[in-house]
Amino acid sequence: MEDNGTTTGAPAAGTAEELPGGRARPKTGKSEQTRALILETAMRLFQERGYDKTTMRAIAQEAGVSVGNAYYYFESKEFLIQGFYDRMTYAHALDAAARMAGERDFDARLRIALESWLDCAAEYHEFAAQFFRTAADPDSSLSPFSNESHPARATAVELFRDVLSGSDLAPKLDAELAELLPELLWLHLMVVVLYWVFDRTPDTARTREFVRRSTPLVAKLISLSRYRVFRPMVRDAKSLIQDFILPTIGRTTATRSATPPAPPRPT
Repeated sequence: MEDNGTTTGAPAAGTAEELPGGRARPKTGKSEQTRALILETAMRLFQERGYDKTTMRAIAQEAGVSVGNAYYYFESKEFLIQGFYDRMTYAHALDAAARMAGERDFDARLRIALESWLDCAAEYHEFAAQFFRTAADPDSSLSPFSNESHPARATAVELFRDVLSGSDLAPKLDAELAELLPELLWLHLMVVVLYWVFDRTPDTARTREFVRRSTPLVAKLISLSRYRVFRPMVRDAKSLIQDFILPTIGRTTATRSATPPAPPRPT
């Protein structure tokens, strides 16, 4: 078997669910443990050897599974990164939701959500730049804008929808703009991520300062949109976003219920 190939295997009827990349897995605890083991092993090897130098064969050997079994759970090395995206984004959503509990100020909620991402991603910073070259390719499934990244992206967008809807600013906003804002706030996170990837300061201090200083500005701009005098500008911005920004973000035909669940709203 070639390291970049795939293998097929059909689980018993009625016992499988679809994985990212079209792969199926049985709904068993052992299956979930094996998949998690492969993913955790891959993340460790990416850190130790680098993304480019780590093969599926090496990952399978370290995890103690066959190469065919590794390909059964992850169609290719790229889909291991997708698995990481899914797990990391869901962990971030849960962490941010817990931190925002009881906070109504939009500025504070947005800052908490961004700082939560930096904390959740901290242990992966060392090797993040190693696969950034691939993620930056618009044709790569690793791109955060790709169809393959839709589940992780949908989870993140839902988090920012919660950032907005749970704030004191939500009732004051133009309804049409409010519908677009979660995806725009996700794009703001992507700017933070890009800065973070190349940040070599201790504990990514410059990225944290960027979040601290940029968040109030974003909050003020959004807050100004509620005033009538700014409505023409809001309409123009909305048109530009719909015509030029949102069409570049990959989408799937999956319904929202097919994406990883959004974290429960704290009570």
